[in-house]
Amino acid sequence: NFFGPIEVMKAVLPQMRSQKSGLIINVTSIAGYMGLPYRSVYSASKGALELITEALRMEVKNFGIKITNIAPGDFATNIASGRFHAPLIKGSAYEKPYGDTLKMMDEHVNSGSNPDMMAIAVAKIIETPNPKIHYKVGVFMQKFSIVLKRVLPDKVYEKMLMNHYKL
Repeated sequence: NFFGPIEVMKAVLPQMRSQKSGLIINVTSIAGYMGLPYRSVYSASKGALELITEALRMEVKNFGIKITNIAPGDFATNIASGRFHAPLIKGSAYEKPYGDTLKMMDEHVNSGSNPDMMAIAVAKIIETPNPKIHYKVGVFMQKFSIVLKRVLPDKVYEKMLMNHYKL
């Protein structure tokens, strides 16, 4: 989620610098804008990639290289089948809340938007002469949650997330 994209960027930037052009689109996540329960490392890695994108795009702009990121919300894909997560341990103090949250995450993916929406957004970015720094792709409430995080007091937002995840 973090080191892989950095290695890819390190690999392609020399060629992009020599040709004085290029476009890098980093795929982050709406989860990278907030700390989500039981997804702390995922949220942190996607948030870090957002910031790397912001900084690196300024560093390579004079070489004609454009870097942007796209933060998807929930899309109906098979991502849950390959998701790496901590095992659900029977008898653990976290067994029920963590298990319930895992089920909820899977349900969100299963009922997520059509992934074609993401493909269309990427195609539009590729065709855009001057891409924005950040793109968010998902249903209204997923994107609006980022706005709420910016405007609500921290504890109010935290309470809202805890209510959503029934914690």
